[in-house]
Amino acid sequence: MKVAPSLLACDFSRMGEEIIKIDKAGADLVHLDVMDGMFVPNFTMGPAAISALRKYTTLPFDVHLMIEHPFDYIDTFADSGADIITFHIESASDTEKTIDKIISRGVKPGLVIKPYTPAGAVFPYLEKLYMVLVMTVEPGFGGQPFMPNMLNKVKVIKEECQRRGLDIVVEVDGGVSEKNAGLCAEAGVDICVSGSCIFKSANMAETIAKLKVNN
Repeated sequence: MKVAPSLLACDFSRMGEEIIKIDKAGADLVHLDVMDGMFVPNFTMGPAAISALRKYTTLPFDVHLMIEHPFDYIDTFADSGADIITFHIESASDTEKTIDKIISRGVKPGLVIKPYTPAGAVFPYLEKLYMVLVMTVEPGFGGQPFMPNMLNKVKVIKEECQRRGLDIVVEVDGGVSEKNAGLCAEAGVDICVSGSCIFKSANMAETIAKLKVNN
């Protein structure tokens, strides 16, 4: 199981330094949450910030768009240095057109589902996807408790991918720590996003290693 530290939990006044730290500590990806204050009741970073951070690491940028109209901003985030762009199936944009737009920019596409969206909602799009992100908290704020029952959706998605002969990455995001990383790995999770657990740790490298051991 790979680890993608979420910058939502880092010190925003030292984001470049924080990225260098997680890179040296063994992170596999950098998870960047983009919120517009409409789709979720919070604001975070935009494409200018992501572009400015790109120089601090060669790790893949996993950009999670929690915005109402993701289709309108695919070009902007692709230009900012995103390697993976995930967006919510619950957003106002046409799902298939948005996926196709991401692919057209040479970026890996992913769909995100909120806790109360069924796993089957992503099934019509699986053949075009690189990743499915299953939220294990309600999106919008970091530090929320992990919802273990969401792992059932991971299993359902994995089983459907196996049935179709598809090799799709499944990621979980929200409340992931050493306490539940084992459950994530057992469910078939490929990448876990973890924020507070890593950035509040006294030893980032040790924490990331523990998250990876649980596979």
